[in-house]
Amino acid sequence: MGSKITPAPRAKPLKRPTQARARFTVQAIFDTYVRIWQRDGWAGLTTRAVALEAGVAVGTLYEYFPSKEALHSAYVRHCMETLISAVDEQAVQASGLDWQQRVARAVGLLCGLQELSWFHPDMLALEPRVAEQKHQQRAWAEFLALWRRLFDACNDLPVKPDDHLIEALHLAVWGGRRYAMQLRLDAAQLRQWAAEMETMCLARLASLNHCSD
Repeated sequence: MGSKITPAPRAKPLKRPTQARARFTVQAIFDTYVRIWQRDGWAGLTTRAVALEAGVAVGTLYEYFPSKEALHSAYVRHCMETLISAVDEQAVQASGLDWQQRVARAVGLLCGLQELSWFHPDMLALEPRVAEQKHQQRAWAEFLALWRRLFDACNDLPVKPDDHLIEALHLAVWGGRRYAMQLRLDAAQLRQWAAEMETMCLARLASLNHCSD
């Protein structure tokens, strides 16, 4: 029987920033984290180096992130929240869009056509060190809730997808994006794949309305 991989307690962020100054500090830490990772790689990254380059006291950084694994975990969470906020703003809450435009915008964002925050394929290899199953389930629930908000905003879509179809759409788009990252598709390949995903999603949703006629 295989052993279950459980991240160490130090892989978890200690707290989330609530005040404006704290959010500014954490954003500076994230920006520096990305810069050092890009320059020195994961092996060359330390929390002390991040604190010094960000101009933050090491003790202040440790108040939030007791290890670089905890910092990575928080940064991944930040990437997800940034993505969800972008879809909400550009596809769910935007006015004057028909359902095809809302879905197309959402799929494009979820496929990674806009680089909202830096995310590297090597980060996927770190998941067993920073993410438990409950974290994966929480992300799943948050993305499904995002899709539901999207379809709630599609007032001109006569037939709304049920939960099974929403789950399938999310798995197709998000699972495809993760695999595309692992394959390290170039920009042109990514755009082509995203265009096909948009076509597939729109066609499947349109078929619901044809069936109801």
